[in-house]
Formats: sequence, structure tokens, C-alpha cells
Amino acid sequence: MTPVNQPLTFEDLGTVDYESTWSAMNAFTLGRDENQEDECWFLQHNPVFTLGQAGKPEHILNPHQIPVVNTDRGGQVTYHGPGQLVAYLLVDIKRRKIGIRQLVDLIENSIIELLDGYGIVAATRKGAPGVYVEEKKIAALGLRIKQGCSYHGLSLNVDMDLEPFSYINPCGYPGMSVTQLRELLEEPQENLFKDVQARLQSILSRPLL
Repeated sequence: MTPVNQPLTFEDLGTVDYESTWSAMNAFTLGRDENQEDECWFLQHNPVFTLGQAGKPEHILNPHQIPVVNTDRGGQVTYHGPGQLVAYLLVDIKRRKIGIRQLVDLIENSIIELLDGYGIVAATRKGAPGVYVEEKKIAALGLRIKQGCSYHGLSLNVDMDLEPFSYINPCGYPGMSVTQLRELLEEPQENLFKDVQARLQSILSRPLL
């Protein structure tokens, strides 16, 4: 059996369609056995709004022709688009003997550590999963557990068009402000997206226990 403290295997999928990737995550989760390695998929999505299981259509104020997908992750409505780093965590939490709350904490703390490396102070908010910088949301979180395994994951705003967030109530909160890493850096940084992905992979490469 695979050791429970084994690091993740990483895949870089590039820019991909949301629904086909969701289908692939679901198939991976339902088809895995106790020896299947845990994976983390890094990617960007084409523009899309997704409604989680608790999602309410009224939180989509005006989609402006951006597709809306009802999905099976936890949480409310969010936006995905180019320049946002998405990390899907396909983890056998039962085998690793960790709970969903521990996994959520691990994901949020990983983002906080990542941002700290850029000199940015970030924090969580009680009752509102994700990561925030000065009350503005920079990373969203939504997971689903099947057969003791997680899929879906996190999205981190790196260098993107934030305007579509104004078309929704982000995560179901009217008037919630969002931000991104590029706007928080004092000096522009070349290859920012690749640098962020490499740093996050380094953080998540450590054993999850």
C-alpha cells in the first residue's frame, strides 16, 4: 500500500475546459484503488462561472455570455479564467487519516505561506473559506469527497482580468472585494504565473502529514 505520507504527484494541464476537467477528476476519483498515488493538477480554465452545491442562481447578477456550470464541489459561486492558478487536489484522505477540515486548513495555510514569500500578509476568515488580503479575497476553495477521496481544490488569483467577479456575488457575498497577486506586488515580476506555480508546488510537495 502507498505510504500515507507520500508527497503528491503533480500534473500541469495548461489551459483547459472546465466541464471536461471536472469529468476527468470524477473518473479518476471513482476509478482509483488503495494503491493509486495522490495527484495535484495545476491548470487554468477558460472563462466560466461555477455554482457549487450550495450555489444560488441569484448570486449570478449578469453572466455577460460567460458560461455557467452547476458543479458538485462545496461552496457558492465563483469565477475561473486565464491568469488564475487552479490546483485540484486528488487525495485519499481516508488512507492518509486526515479529515476534510485538516485538508482545508492545509490548503489555506499553503496559500498563506506562498503569499508570505512575496511579502504579502494574508489570512483566513471565519465562516468564509478561502484566503484574504486586507479583507479582499485572493483565493477560493471548494472540495468534494467521494469514497474517502477529495477532488476539486483551490483557485488563486495571480494575474487576470478581475472584472467578471463584479458580475456575481463572489462566494455568495454581495459586495465582496477580490484582489490578485499582481496588484499587490510593489514591483512587476516577469513570469509571475510560472513562479507562483513553482512555489506552490514546492510547498505542496512536502508530505501532507
